[in-house]
Amino acid sequence: MRSPIDSYLADLYADLLSLTSGTPYQGIPAMANADPSKFAIAMATVDGHVYQVGDAEMEFTIQSISKPFSYALALDDIGLEAVDEKIDVEPSGDAFNEISLARDSGRPANAMINAGAIATISLIRDTDAPRFERILGHFSAAAGRKLELSDSIYASEALTGHRNRALAHLLRSFDIIETDPTPVLEDYFRACSVMVNTQDLAMMAATLANGGTQPRTGVQAMSKEAVQRTLSVMTTCGMYDDAGAWISAVGLPAKSGVGGGLIAVLPGQIGLAIYSPALDAHGSSVRGVAASERISADMGLHFVRAARLGRSVIRDHYDITDAPSYTRHSDAANRLLAECGERAHIIELAGDLLFAGTESMVREVSGLEPSVELVILDLRRVDEIDRIAVQMIHQLGRELEAEGRTLALVQEKDFEPLESLRCFPSRNDAVEWAETTLLQRHGSDDLVPSEVAVCDFAALAPLDAADIALLESLMEESRIEDGRIIRRPGQEFGGVYFILSGKVVTSTLQNGKPVRHATLSAGMTFGEIALGGEGEQTTRVTSVGRLHLKVLSAASIAKLEADDPGTALRFWKAVARDAYTRVEANIKDSNFPLH
Repeated sequence: MRSPIDSYLADLYADLLSLTSGTPYQGIPAMANADPSKFAIAMATVDGHVYQVGDAEMEFTIQSISKPFSYALALDDIGLEAVDEKIDVEPSGDAFNEISLARDSGRPANAMINAGAIATISLIRDTDAPRFERILGHFSAAAGRKLELSDSIYASEALTGHRNRALAHLLRSFDIIETDPTPVLEDYFRACSVMVNTQDLAMMAATLANGGTQPRTGVQAMSKEAVQRTLSVMTTCGMYDDAGAWISAVGLPAKSGVGGGLIAVLPGQIGLAIYSPALDAHGSSVRGVAASERISADMGLHFVRAARLGRSVIRDHYDITDAPSYTRHSDAANRLLAECGERAHIIELAGDLLFAGTESMVREVSGLEPSVELVILDLRRVDEIDRIAVQMIHQLGRELEAEGRTLALVQEKDFEPLESLRCFPSRNDAVEWAETTLLQRHGSDDLVPSEVAVCDFAALAPLDAADIALLESLMEESRIEDGRIIRRPGQEFGGVYFILSGKVVTSTLQNGKPVRHATLSAGMTFGEIALGGEGEQTTRVTSVGRLHLKVLSAASIAKLEADDPGTALRFWKAVARDAYTRVEANIKDSNFPLH
């Protein structure tokens, strides 16, 4: 089944294709002719799943998106204090290539502008291995695959990077760079010339979102302390002179690059990447900014709203054979449910349904086998449902319906935006619906009868026609409205009740609250259990909908015992056998694991 998230990204992609403003970066000749029609969006979760649309596998150079990852490597190499001595953490308010150096110390304003990024490269160790080899290995570890350098882009950058050379020599004059700046500058050009695709960038962003651990490989690419500082600087400085507008509109730590790439990070939840080479006046991808704004708004990703861990909200997942309803079915119906019960699945959710948690649930449902016809989401332990979660659940319902499948919800407290979907107040009610649906779809009509004659009751099967006719002649007919209490705990034995049509539920009070025990429908009996124990009714019996009964009262049974003890004995044997079968089934059901 197609995920609603895939559908959303496809619609967004199609919508933003019409956005054609901006121009590819002209400052590097080898990049000046980039095709502005190319466009891709990729979103990676902290457990390594990637959603993507468009030209997501097309490679381009990482450019300034390299800066956060180089910065994190320097922080891990020499520590925060040593890095802070050389590079500040203040927004510059200037374009990416401005000369933003402190007058007295020569410190660059931050590591996201070119001056700070060049200084960052100088702080990366090169004693154990060549510096760029370590940088490339670091980028590759975050991406989860081996990345390569573009020699042609590097040559073009080195040939035209006069302003960056000037910055490097200025940094050397202040002893921010303490050695010959030329090798440092060459490694900076190389770092910007690493080839990536949009999927790589999404995984690199997800590595930052995941506290520095690459989601797929499990490699700790950078420390949590380095990630914390890097994301902080990205938040205030990653989008250069557009940082204030960005954080207000999008609300995510981000970094753009003149190659057309852009990444954004929701810590603990997702990494977002967009590629489109046409840039705005700030040097950021036009479509990248527009897509980020839309995704953040539509999915509720702004850090003010979504600053919570993106752990899975799935508490448990099982099919209905692991948690059957309290409804008594015939032996034939039970056999069929044992065979096809895996066609109905229950997914229990807990906590807050924000984007990341809902995404994990949607992915779980999308991955179900095509044979699963009914999906029940148990929301009883859900505290809050975000707007994007509501949209995703509705879309999930539509996607399932398009495949001939059905989504249902269990809600003890109603989430109003979900009321239009099929909802049940308890899991038992939902499972009862699922069982009935499967029996109707895969069995014969007699497995879920709407009306049963007395002669067809399973409880009376051992008796012959004459015995049954005699019993029926002694019965009283009764029609009862919905919600009526028919039997109460403590009442003396009142007879055996035969349900011709409709349903009843049996329940007891526990800590002042009713607890349902069983649902009985046409063809079933109740009342006879009161003969056990102290001879009193132990449960409350309540009608569900209109109910049609025939009752063999206690007085009628006493008359039968006096007038025809043989028939009475055969009747009680049949009732005892049926009651024993039910008790045995209840013991068997009690062995199912509690969910």
